[in-house]
Amino acid sequence: MKRTIAVAAMVAIGTMGTVGAMAGAQAQATAMPATPATPATPATPATPATPATPATPATPAAVALPAGAAQAQLQTQTQPQLQAAVQARAADVVSIDAIVAALYDVISGEAGKPRDWNRMRSLFAPEGRLMAVARRPDGEVVMRTMTVEDYIGRNAKAFATMGFFEREAARTSETFGQIAHVFSTYESRHAAGDAKPFQRGINSIQLAHDGKRWWIVNLVWRAEDKELPLPERYLPKP
Repeated sequence: MKRTIAVAAMVAIGTMGTVGAMAGAQAQATAMPATPATPATPATPATPATPATPATPATPAAVALPAGAAQAQLQTQTQPQLQAAVQARAADVVSIDAIVAALYDVISGEAGKPRDWNRMRSLFAPEGRLMAVARRPDGEVVMRTMTVEDYIGRNAKAFATMGFFEREAARTSETFGQIAHVFSTYESRHAAGDAKPFQRGINSIQLAHDGKRWWIVNLVWRAEDKELPLPERYLPKP
């Protein structure tokens, strides 16, 4: 056992690269060259670290709309809900005559008289539009498109300080099934008793019946002017 340990110790010393003299009879023997050290196995290259996943950019904060744009957006979004929540008067929507009469009545009144805007909302289909066609002084013809809420917003202040009465003077109508088109000649006055209107023109009214009632789908109007007077066929008959 001791011999085995001694031999192992010598081998170990040779392996370390420090060769010593060997004792006893082995001193004169031809020394065996030390076994070359086994080359160290090259270290396995470290696996490159996985690049960190870039941080997800923060979601940009919503850009605030200007006050006017935000109000217009709100009006557009809420018009169908506002109109759907309003119950129409049955007498206003039972016929074409009734709904046209209600339209003229709801916008008319003395200065400062509150208009029944919910009544007006109830006359129009949820996606109904109003459009004004006019000629500018330079001759350009323009059209302004409005929702019911746009019309209310544009005219509520004016009606607070100005009397406005509009009535139907003549009418031409076409109907087919559940759709109708009314070409209604209008006269506008600042007071109900004014002898002469300050403005005349045509209200082109598109209507539809859903099986229960009549709706105003679109309303387009154009006032007469010096270059475009009302033709005889659209004037009141004597």
